Amino acid sequence: MNGIEVLMPGSGQWNQASPSDWAEVVAAFPLFSGIPKRRLRKLVGDASVAEYAPGDTVVQKGESGHSLYVILSGTATVLGKPASRPLRTGDYFGELSLLEGTPRSATVVAVSELHVMRLPRKAFARLTEDPTASQEMLHTLGSQIHRLEERPSHA
Repeated sequence: MNGIEVLMPGSGQWNQASPSDWAEVVAAFPLFSGIPKRRLRKLVGDASVAEYAPGDTVVQKGESGHSLYVILSGTATVLGKPASRPLRTGDYFGELSLLEGTPRSATVVAVSELHVMRLPRKAFARLTEDPTASQEMLHTLGSQIHRLEERPSHA
């Protein structure tokens, strides 16, 4: 586990959360921790929350990718990447397609009931207008890619 519990906005209900509530939630993620709350409120204002049942495909390899997905609760698995690990609350995926404008490189499937926040490319791109935020996010994204590509240890 990555130390982040199920992320729920202050109201405790997905469909009644305000942008301020969601900004507090995403601020807990390392990817967004260095970004001012004002910018995060704008980011989540363009986002949507989706729920998937176990076995549902969230993204399909080969599809065009226009969103970054942040896991709010639940687990998912990555198909098509032999060294991948399970994705849990606090993890994100879809960053390569989002940044490079390339098709999805893997399929992601929900393992348990899964809640995700979808952040569209245009909203994510606005965050990168701030050089300090860009630098921080690029560092975090690079670390995430390395972590995901490492082979799981077999004890």
